Amino acid sequence: MTRKVLLFTTVDWTSTARYAGGFAACRWNVDALAPKGAPVRLSRYVDGHYRYAALDALASLKRAIQASRPDLVVACDDRAVAHLLRLYKDELAKDAGSAIAALIRRSLGTPENFPEMISRAGSMRAAAEAGIRTPKTVAVADEAELDAALSQLGLPAVLKADGSWGGDGVAVARSREEAVAAFRRLARPASRLRNLARAAKRRDAHFLLEALNPSKVRISVQKFVAGRPSASAFACWNGEVAATIHYDVLVSDGQIGPPNVIRRVDCAQMEEASRRVAKRFGLSGIYGLDFIRDAAGKVHLIEINPRTTQGGTLAFGDGRDMPQALAACVTCATSPRREAIANDVVAFFPAEWQRDAQSPYLLSGHHNVPWDDPKVLKHCFDSLPHSQSPARKAAIEMLLVSAPEPHRDVLALAGEM
Repeated sequence: MTRKVLLFTTVDWTSTARYAGGFAACRWNVDALAPKGAPVRLSRYVDGHYRYAALDALASLKRAIQASRPDLVVACDDRAVAHLLRLYKDELAKDAGSAIAALIRRSLGTPENFPEMISRAGSMRAAAEAGIRTPKTVAVADEAELDAALSQLGLPAVLKADGSWGGDGVAVARSREEAVAAFRRLARPASRLRNLARAAKRRDAHFLLEALNPSKVRISVQKFVAGRPSASAFACWNGEVAATIHYDVLVSDGQIGPPNVIRRVDCAQMEEASRRVAKRFGLSGIYGLDFIRDAAGKVHLIEINPRTTQGGTLAFGDGRDMPQALAACVTCATSPRREAIANDVVAFFPAEWQRDAQSPYLLSGHHNVPWDDPKVLKHCFDSLPHSQSPARKAAIEMLLVSAPEPHRDVLALAGEM
């Protein structure tokens, strides 16, 4: 019997479309619940589409689940996880035997553990208790507690807002003045007028909701660890890890932004941390961990991502392909998989290409252009400025040179749009 996964996203990340290809390679049917402009809605690997409505989020989620009838729901961003948890709680309150609640539990593992995992301070405390090396992280409610935390942790320090992602809601402070300014900026929600302006300009109703009902932001302070960013992606089932990918970040989008270029590594410390996190929180699904690797090579867990990550889209073979491993756990049988990436260095498209079209990593590493998903590829081009500048033309020509022969016509068409 063919299985089905419902990919759920509330944002426009291209990575969700990559997961669609991963599950399709396992011969699963793929449905998607996503906003109107999300790239996953263009993917040739998606069979059924459901419209996510920010102003009616839980109802649109429930309708999609009832219509799709998936074997699994995979949350692809933090807000999607929050919606699943709210729906789980609502369904249980109405019916202890709710089929939707059972599906969410099956998909996440132990939903009751997610509030602790989502908390920046709570997750690091739990990880430390599980024997994982983590920097001290303290929740702070006001500037007096901030001062106390800085006295305990020292400077520089990292301030983080719960519920943020992609480097947003994180600030590195090197003085008390910087820390106070960062705390005030992170803790104070944007004004109602600013959120209304954002809602109109970005056509994103989430800002309208924030204007109508500002959320309380919880801030934590984390001891700064000097070193280079690293990360893990792992698939797990009932608290047991089924597949992992570990990597060091070679190029990132800014100091604390997402990775542009990574190198896959074998790391016993990251492997053990993944297994302990999965067991501690009783997880099922696909998740990510962020680390700092210090000068001595030791890794320090700095954040748990309670959902899929960009790194988890990559396929490095058996035991290193997240959709395949998760599919096998559900079916209790070996699943087909994508062809393994032969190069440990991966340049993410379009991020590294946009950063530097002449980047050596585009040729020396694996450039993960979605050649197999033409409409998603075209979306990536359409998201760029429509300037016909020499720099843009040169960048497209560079991609044409590196494109596999069967895909050059697709790329040339996309480049002209």
